[in-house]
Amino acid sequence: MSAGPGQVDPRGPRFAAWVTTVVLAVVLVTGWWPLLAAQAVVFAIGAFAGFGVAPYSVLYRGLVAPRLGPTDEREDTAPLRFAQGIGFAFAVLGVLGYATGLTALGIVATAFALAAAFLNAAFAFCLGCETYLLIRRFTPTKEKALQ
Repeated sequence: MSAGPGQVDPRGPRFAAWVTTVVLAVVLVTGWWPLLAAQAVVFAIGAFAGFGVAPYSVLYRGLVAPRLGPTDEREDTAPLRFAQGIGFAFAVLGVLGYATGLTALGIVATAFALAAAFLNAAFAFCLGCETYLLIRRFTPTKEKALQ
């Protein structure tokens, strides 16, 4: 079954979170910030262009999904794209820290992004997605204003 518009197989974002976890762990261990810059590009593509072209999503759909059984479970992409945007912000902050000699900033920003990616990968808890939902809950809308 294919996903509807704005929906994805939830196993795809978890796969992406595992890849991201590995990438960010390598950055923390090595301090090689160009890899963090590449991850920032991956985050940007997911956040701004969407999951149809996001590198880890393409990898999942091409190599992993065909080996898994089908699922009827679907997840909305809006919270996921928001989470990718937050990851992008932390990755850019980390790159700036490493590149300008503010190594502590690079390490902390990368560690925060790693913690969020690991939570999603290991426990299916998307911190950025939950933040998106909280913001939506407390953001005034026309419907809420009319009540």
